[in-house]
Amino acid sequence: MENTAQPFYQKASLTLLAIGIIMVAIYLGQDIIVPLALAGLLAVLLRPLESWLTGLGIPKVISITLALTIAILVVSAVTVLISMQLAEFSDEWPKLKRNIDHFYRDARRWIRREYSVSYRQQAEYLKNAQSKTLETFQGPETLGVVTGPLTSLILIPIYTFLLLYYRAMLIHFTVVLFAEEHKQRVLDVLGQIKSIIQSYMVGLLLETTAVAVLNSAGLLVLNVQYAILLGVMAAILNLVPYIGGLVATALAVMVTFISHPEIDVLLGVVGIFVVVQVIDNNFLVPFIVGSKVRINALVSIVGVLVGGALAGLSGMFLSIPAIAMMKVIFDRVEGLEPWGILLGDQTPEQANNNLFRFVNLKKPGSEEGDNQP
Repeated sequence: MENTAQPFYQKASLTLLAIGIIMVAIYLGQDIIVPLALAGLLAVLLRPLESWLTGLGIPKVISITLALTIAILVVSAVTVLISMQLAEFSDEWPKLKRNIDHFYRDARRWIRREYSVSYRQQAEYLKNAQSKTLETFQGPETLGVVTGPLTSLILIPIYTFLLLYYRAMLIHFTVVLFAEEHKQRVLDVLGQIKSIIQSYMVGLLLETTAVAVLNSAGLLVLNVQYAILLGVMAAILNLVPYIGGLVATALAVMVTFISHPEIDVLLGVVGIFVVVQVIDNNFLVPFIVGSKVRINALVSIVGVLVGGALAGLSGMFLSIPAIAMMKVIFDRVEGLEPWGILLGDQTPEQANNNLFRFVNLKKPGSEEGDNQP
């Protein structure tokens, strides 16, 4: 019988070509794909609530509408809280302006003393930078930057409603795409993806709430102004893995420096965010988010950077659940198992140990093996 197996270089070339096409499609179609992907995550998150409401005898359309309304109210409440804090923050603008002016004058004197750059040269440099910034914001692409998020905010609820309403049809479509003998495997993959996304999203909400409470409590202890605002914004930025925590710390230090320039307060803010990050990474993420999203740190960081390059902040947020879904598929599709190993966090030593324990469980007469179904 003739061996029809593809050589390695051919499979690798096709795989890289497919990855390149997908990345180009995401980059070019991000205005369509990103809101749809966010709506998909929200639909999976709201599915248990919608199912529970339907089980009470409420019609499907009304159940979906109620679930979506609850989600919108929760997001609106958080937005109102942040807006109230921002309004309080704006009342301190004269004081902030004075502090910025003092810092600006001190910085100009330091630059003149250390680098022998006159005040006039500094003023000309700032004037050129301001003119370039204005030209950038007056460009035609600025309208898309401003209206893009607004369009997504309108599309996401609509997409979410339609995904929940046509859920059964979409699942049936996915199943019938494949041959009958693969039906059970396809259903298994879809079930695993739904379980992972639900576990990830619910855990993420609980983790974000806990991080916001810890950040705000620590900043309140230090008597930092706008502690709740900084704590909540830092928790929201923490949704972006790895990079969000660094950005949140830098933002908190900058805002605190404007109103509390004391070095002990600044070090206290940094210390609080470092401690919260340690608690988050070592306790909240493993125990709240759960162990279902088992992606190694290297792939996570690269995935976040790639997601940001392709689709901005939304792409960074979507990168982890997207990689988790790919791992589920790779682990269950013949020929793609090596890619699943690459995405996972299990070393060869751990895999061999797990295999050794599995073989021992299967030995005749073993107590654990007798209890296997």
